[in-house]
Amino acid sequence: MSTLQMEMNELYLKQQEKRESNARSYPRRIPIAIEEAEGIYVKDADGRKFIDCLAGAGTLALGHNHPVVIDAIEKVLHDKRPLHTLDLTTPVKEEFVSEVFDSLPEEFAKRAKIQFCGPTGGDAIEAAIKLVKTATGRRSILSFQGGYHGATHGTMALSGNLGPKQNVQGLMPDVHFMPYPYAYRCPFGMGGDDTHKISAKYIENLLYDPESGILPPAAMILEVVQGEGGSIPAPVEWLREIRRITKERNIPLIIDEVQTGIGRTGELFAFQHAGIIPDVVVLSKAIGGSLPLSVVIYDRELDKWAPGAHIGTFRGNQMAMAAGTATLKYIKENNLSQHAKELGEKLMLELTILQNEISEIGDVRGRGLMVGAEIVNPKIPSGQKGTFAANPELASRIQKECFKRGLILEVGGRYGSVIRFLPPLIITEEQLDDVIAIFTDAVRAALK
Repeated sequence: MSTLQMEMNELYLKQQEKRESNARSYPRRIPIAIEEAEGIYVKDADGRKFIDCLAGAGTLALGHNHPVVIDAIEKVLHDKRPLHTLDLTTPVKEEFVSEVFDSLPEEFAKRAKIQFCGPTGGDAIEAAIKLVKTATGRRSILSFQGGYHGATHGTMALSGNLGPKQNVQGLMPDVHFMPYPYAYRCPFGMGGDDTHKISAKYIENLLYDPESGILPPAAMILEVVQGEGGSIPAPVEWLREIRRITKERNIPLIIDEVQTGIGRTGELFAFQHAGIIPDVVVLSKAIGGSLPLSVVIYDRELDKWAPGAHIGTFRGNQMAMAAGTATLKYIKENNLSQHAKELGEKLMLELTILQNEISEIGDVRGRGLMVGAEIVNPKIPSGQKGTFAANPELASRIQKECFKRGLILEVGGRYGSVIRFLPPLIITEEQLDDVIAIFTDAVRAALK
């Protein structure tokens, strides 16, 4: 390989730094210019191979360039199907809607309506908020500490992360943050099962209180597993309580499945772990089969908005619908939800074994192939029982050591101290063994 070729990755990164916005994020932690991608692997411009355990932040359910996705896209082109239709319908669109509805629990699907949105999950969250405010005539929204729902002006207001909000004035008002059941860093300082029990009771008492300061909500929005918040799964008992509380008070429950949906957590949809039926489900990322697409699916009782109440030029992305249909069919036919459950359990077991050896791994958690390892400083107690201070510096070193060894992982959670695993659902047991081996070696190197 020539000197010129060996320097291409660095050249592309320097060009990107010079020409792209200061708001860019991933290249700062993952310095790669991707030239080729297949399955769970990517190659950079210098020919170096990496295992991709970020997978487009969960978008690439079947990995890069899966044959069924490529075939679906090529068929749209070969058959001279329209590529862009606004919200006009097509056979491709009707097949996609049928496949999505057939994948939902029957109790939800038989009452469901669907709204196609712009290309991102954030746009669909915006649509969901407009929907419930229109249907209920109310304005307050209950969200959760640690939650993440997007980077638009409205979705930032719903998200817990303070950083992006600091320099943006006039965010959406009447958003109220509830305590999420994060047992390791319990918002009540209790931990264990007490966390979710107190959280549910606190929320119920607040909604009873005539002087809580919060007007009757238009909706509650939550992630069944907080993704950017640090791979934090909500206990099923808590989810059932939240569903009971909201249903008894006629508060629409919005489940944000943008990252958790389509098999990621060991069920097709994460809310199915608790056996609940939400009022609104928001889908994006994997639903487009690696291409931009987002939808809101909701109970027909909420369908009160007027024609044109929510629009978006690219809501008619036909190739994404075809790729999404193919992806959803493949996941169901090959039982990849169960595969994700089994491999996620293996990954968490191996990480827990490593945790027993290395005290800097403070917590291991997740659901399916959405797993987090929280990195701590075991010499500094956090002030909460059995927990220690976050260690973002070490988490960053571990991420860099993984990258040096050919493994792409992302960090997230409080202070950026959680190493997050989001591999494609097609990852094999042997490939997962490689991920675990590299991560183990990287952790040990970062501690030296």
